This record gives sequence, C-alpha cells and structure tokens, in this order.
Amino acid sequence: MIAKEIIEKLVREKLDERMFIVEINVSSTNVIHIFVDSYDGMTIEQCIAISRNVEHNLDREEEDFALEVSSPGLTESFKVKEQYIKYTGKAIKVVTEDQKLEGLLKSTSDEGIVLETSGKEKVEGQKKKQLVVKEYNLKYDDIKSAKAVISFK
Repeated sequence: MIAKEIIEKLVREKLDERMFIVEINVSSTNVIHIFVDSYDGMTIEQCIAISRNVEHNLDREEEDFALEVSSPGLTESFKVKEQYIKYTGKAIKVVTEDQKLEGLLKSTSDEGIVLETSGKEKVEGQKKKQLVVKEYNLKYDDIKSAKAVISFK
C-alpha cells in the first residue's frame, strides 16, 4: 500500500498559498482519492497539475494504483477549518448534537465559529411575529456536520 504521507508531500508541492488539502484517502488496493480546495475555487488545470505530479513521482511498475484528484462538492460536509474560513460571510447549515441551524457564518477562530441566524418569532408583548437575530458560538468539536447552503438567487 502506498503511504499517505508520500501522497501528501507530493500534493503539497503543487499547492499555492490559497490552496489547502481537504482529505487524502488511500485504500488497501491503492485507490487514491485526493480532495483539495482553494479560497478562490479550484480549476481543472490545478487538479490536473496535482494529479500529474503525484502520478509522475510514483512508480506503477513497483505498485499499481488508481488516482482521482478533485475538489469537494458543494453538498459535502466540511472536513477542515480552512473550509469554514472559505465560507465566512456566506450561508451554511450546521448540525450539532442537539440542534440544526442555518445562518450566516460570521467568523472563524482556531476553536470554532460564530453563526448568525435570523427568523420570525413570537415576542412577548408583540402581536405580530418579529425578526429575531441570534448568534451562536460553536466549537468545532461540537459540530457534527456543516455544509454550504446552495442558493440560486
């Protein structure tokens, strides 16, 4: 089996300062899946450059392998802090142990995120529902999953 560390080193050689590794998986049958992303979005050309660098530095004669390089899809859950940073200022869905939230990702830190939600709720002393804005400070360890909200507006 090809070592994950070797793959990671080869991938890092082709990353610029705006790009980051999301996940690298190497199966027992040497099927290699590499997921990379960028704060500016990944191009096919960038994925090809990474794929070629990995492929040209591994010997198929020594160990055969299958290789796939891509960026994570919009429907995939976030796996690394850099993905939260990329979506700062955008809408995301977050699932924790006891709640499901959807709102604006206000900020990120090394420990977690600040999520702002808004919705109409019945407020005491008011006849009509009022717009209520809430902020949630969530630690990464408490987040079960987080995804980008896809909007066509």
